[in-house]
Amino acid sequence: MSGRFIAEKLAIDGPVLLTRRRLGDERGHLSRLFCGEELLDHGWPGPVMQVNETGTGQAGTVRGLHFQHAPFGEWKLVTSLQGAIFDVAVDLRSGSPTFLQHVGVELSAENARSLLIPAGFAHGFQALTDAVRMVYVHSAPYRAEAEGGLSPLDAALGIAWPQPVSLMSDRDRSHPPITPEFEGLTP
Repeated sequence: MSGRFIAEKLAIDGPVLLTRRRLGDERGHLSRLFCGEELLDHGWPGPVMQVNETGTGQAGTVRGLHFQHAPFGEWKLVTSLQGAIFDVAVDLRSGSPTFLQHVGVELSAENARSLLIPAGFAHGFQALTDAVRMVYVHSAPYRAEAEGGLSPLDAALGIAWPQPVSLMSDRDRSHPPITPEFEGLTP
């Protein structure tokens, strides 16, 4: 893709790793965090409906794995503005050949990368440094009644978190393990 992003396809069809092209000189730099026109080539479905900022204080903290049920599925563009994270997207698309498989990438302020995650995926991350700040761009507004989650420690997912898990919310820890009856998400 030409423009402000260098796009890299990952092992699972859907998520795209984007590296922002930085323009700079002796004063500093500028990079575009979001461009709907350029992201249309990678499936971004339309307008931005919500932008959220989060902070995570302690390295080793795991947050997620969260998703929204249809018809409130959402695309996310995840960016670390301070510190570094191991960002994970788990394929929950019913009938997908990569169902329950995941991709994990490092996003940091230094590497200028973002992960574009389509609807039908669960998202979570582990802070690799203290004092992480992130920005999430969403294609749909959050709906509490449509929220779902998976345990980030579920052996069925096989996520190898890079660091020992030092902190996780009770809510994230309490998601039940995946059972054979779990059919995933449908559009």
